[in-house]
Amino acid sequence: MSFTMDIIKKMLPRGYQRKYVAHQVFIAITYFKDLVPAVEEFVYRDGSRKNLLNLTGIIPVVYKDKTYNIPICVWIEPNYPNVAPMCFVKPTHEMIIVKGKYISSDGKVRMPYLKDWKKGEGDLFSLLQVMVAVFGEFPPLSMCPYPEPEQASCWLQFNRQEDGKYCVSLPRGDGQPFQQENETSC
Repeated sequence: MSFTMDIIKKMLPRGYQRKYVAHQVFIAITYFKDLVPAVEEFVYRDGSRKNLLNLTGIIPVVYKDKTYNIPICVWIEPNYPNVAPMCFVKPTHEMIIVKGKYISSDGKVRMPYLKDWKKGEGDLFSLLQVMVAVFGEFPPLSMCPYPEPEQASCWLQFNRQEDGKYCVSLPRGDGQPFQQENETSC
């Protein structure tokens, strides 16, 4: 779907500065073509819920001369631009979050650009550019380490199933083989 400013304005819930936010989102998705705006329910830490605008998709990040697609979600609250967006990396099932200086264990992005956000000085496009630059120096995600059977230790046996997933077979305490097929569980 091709998003115009009018479409973005119409999708915004009450409380947003429609014209301003639609313009900001339009600029962001013009340059970051793999991001898509949507209105979805956000659940806050206290359990409260609210329908918020978000940009979800991938941003291209160059790390060690290779480009990686980093999945993100940027949540924009109705009082934007007075408050900074809430940004998260969204790992696929093949990825893990690399907790660090700018990323918490739940994937929340914590950069100085967000921490020092001031109305009129920050915008979505610049935020995304800063994320690309920071993630290029401090990658927020890594591929899951799937050890191959020959790399496993002598007492762990990793088996690849037909669906491509791995499971671990553990030996019985007495060292004897299991007698039934389902004595281990993947």
